[in-house]
Amino acid sequence: MKKLLIVTLTILLYYSAFSESKQKRDYHFRRSYMPQICVGECYDIIYHRLEWEIDPGKYYIKGCVTTFFKIKQQTDSIRFDLANELVVDSILYHNKKINFSHSNNILTLNFSNLFFVNQKDSVSIFYQGEPSENDGFGAFTQTYHNLVPIIWTLSEPYGARDWWPCKQSLTDKADSIDVFVTTPKEYKVASNGKLISEKLLGNKKITHWKHRHPIAAYLVAIAVTDYVCYSDYVILSENDSIEILNYVYPENLETAKEQTPDIIPVIELYNELFITYPFKDEKYGHAQFSWAGGMEHQTMSFVSNFSLYLMAHELAHQWFGDYITCGSWQEIWVNEGFARYCEGLVRERFNDNWLSWKTNKITNITSESNGSVFVYDTTTIYQIFNTRLTYDKAAMVLHMLRWELGDSIFFQSIKNYLTDSTLINNFAKTDDVKRHFEATADTNLSQFFNNWIYKEGYPIYNINWLQNDENIVSLNIKQTQSDPSVSFFELDLPIFFSDTNNDTLLIFHNSQASQNYLFQLPFKVKNIVFDPEKNIITTHTNIVNINSSNLNKDIFISPNPVVDFLTIKSNSTILLKQVSIYSISGRELKTFSNFSYSDSFQIDLTALKTGSYFVGIKTKKRYYAKRIFKK
Repeated sequence: MKKLLIVTLTILLYYSAFSESKQKRDYHFRRSYMPQICVGECYDIIYHRLEWEIDPGKYYIKGCVTTFFKIKQQTDSIRFDLANELVVDSILYHNKKINFSHSNNILTLNFSNLFFVNQKDSVSIFYQGEPSENDGFGAFTQTYHNLVPIIWTLSEPYGARDWWPCKQSLTDKADSIDVFVTTPKEYKVASNGKLISEKLLGNKKITHWKHRHPIAAYLVAIAVTDYVCYSDYVILSENDSIEILNYVYPENLETAKEQTPDIIPVIELYNELFITYPFKDEKYGHAQFSWAGGMEHQTMSFVSNFSLYLMAHELAHQWFGDYITCGSWQEIWVNEGFARYCEGLVRERFNDNWLSWKTNKITNITSESNGSVFVYDTTTIYQIFNTRLTYDKAAMVLHMLRWELGDSIFFQSIKNYLTDSTLINNFAKTDDVKRHFEATADTNLSQFFNNWIYKEGYPIYNINWLQNDENIVSLNIKQTQSDPSVSFFELDLPIFFSDTNNDTLLIFHNSQASQNYLFQLPFKVKNIVFDPEKNIITTHTNIVNINSSNLNKDIFISPNPVVDFLTIKSNSTILLKQVSIYSISGRELKTFSNFSYSDSFQIDLTALKTGSYFVGIKTKKRYYAKRIFKK
C-alpha cells in the first residue's frame, strides 16, 4: 500500500505543470533541516571508492566507502556526515578496526595516532541499513515502473548523508571516484563517469563506473532497475565526439529513441555559447527515474521523461552546477538561474516561443510583490528551490544583465567565468559571477546585483506622454517599487512607438524616480508599447496620453536660434511650474523651477554646445514643447 501510494503520487506529479524543467518539490519532505555543521574542516577529500550491494526489490543498502583524504589541520579524529538510520559495522584503518561514535547524523572516527598537515591517508567505512524513507526529494528511493522495482538516489541538497558516509558540504569535491555496485544479474546500474565493466558472478552482477573529474557529494548518484541502453553521439570533428548514453525503461524505449537525439543540437549550442562540454572524455547521459522532473547528476542526468526542455535544463547544469558548483545553498541561483536561462536560450535559438517564455517567467515573478533571489533561509527545500525566485527571477535577472551589457559582453563574461582557474571544478558564489561581468564590461555592477539578487521586488512604471503639432514627443516615466527594500532600479527601458505605416524603438536610460524626456519623431504616434520584447522584470505598465498644446497660443520663446539667453514669455493666465532643456536624444540637461510670476524671464544657455535642443515647459494644466537651435 505504501509503495502503491508512492507510484500514484509520482504519476500525478509527472503530469504537473513542472514537467518541462527541474522542479524539486517538497511533497514528502519529513525532516526539518537546519544548516548542518561542517564535518570536514580538517581534511580535503581526494578520492572515494564506493562499493554497494543493492537489490531494487528490497529497500536496503549495504556498502563499504573507502575515502582517501589530505589533512589540513593537525588532528587525531575526522568526521563524516552519515544519517543515524544507517548502522556502521566497522571502520578499517590500515587493515585494523578503529573506534568511532555515531550520533546527530555525524560519524566521528577516533585514531590512536596524530595526523599532521598535508599528510595523506585513507579509511574504509563498512555500513548497512534502511535509509531514512521519504526524506527530502528522495535521497534513496524505491519505486516501481511497469511493476518492476527501481532504486534511485537524489541527494540535493542535504540527502547524501542519508545513504552514504561523506563530506556533505559545498566547500570540497572529491578529485575522483570509482563506483562498484553488486546487484541481481537482471538489473543494470546507471552512475557517474565512464562504464568500465559489468561482470557476472553467479546470479549477481558487479557494475563498475569510473569518474575522473572532481565531484561534489550531492552529485554522486546511482539508479538500479531493468534498464535498456543505447547511445546517441554529438560529432565534434572527424575523430572526436561526445557519447550520449541513455538508460531507459524498456516500456519507453521506442519513444525515448525518438526524443533523446533532440539534445544533440542543444549540446552544440552550449558548446558554442559557453565552452565545450567539460566531461566529454567520459560521456553525457540520461537515466530514467520515477520522479517529477530531473536531477543533474554529474555526467548522467536522471530524468522522468525525455522532453526537450527538461533535457536542456539538466544538460545546462553540467556547466552551471557540476563543473562549477554553487558555493552555498543560499546562492543556488548560480546553478538554477543559469540552467533555467539556458532553457530560454534554446527557445531563442530554435525560434520556439522565446517571447512567450519570457512573458510567462515575468508573469510568475510578478505574481507576488516581494522575494529575493538570494536564499536567506536554507532550512527548508521550499525556500531553496523556489520556482518563482531561484529559477525564474534568477533567469530573467541574467537576461536583464544581457540586455544592459549587450550580447558580446554577456556571453564573453560567461566564457571567462567558465575558464577561471580558481572556479573550474570548484565552487562559486554571487560575487564570482559579478566579478566576471564587471571585468568584461569594465563597469561597476554592485547596485544591479544588490537590487536584483540580494533585495526584493521589481519596478513598476507609469508613463505619461504627449506629442505636439511639430511631432515633438514629451515623455514622463515614473517608477515605483513593489517592495520597499529597493529605493530605485536603474535600467535602460525600451519603448516602441508606431502609427499605421511607421515605427521605431527607442531606449531610455531611467535614472530617476520621475524623469522627463523630449524628442522628435517623423510621424504622429498612434500607439506606444513598453518593453515589447519583454526584457524587463515589471508588471503591467500604465501608459496615458495627456493633453498637449502648441506654444503659439499661450507661451512664446525667443530668440530661436539662440546664442546665450533664451527668453520665455507667457500670457497672464499661465503659471509656469518648470522649464527643462533636453538634448536631441531626449536626455534632460537643465531644469529650472520655483518661478516667481512675471510675464517673462530668461534662462542662460551659454554653456550649451552648438546644435539642436528641445525646450519643455510645464504649467499647472499642460505641457508645452519646442525645438530650438543653439548657435
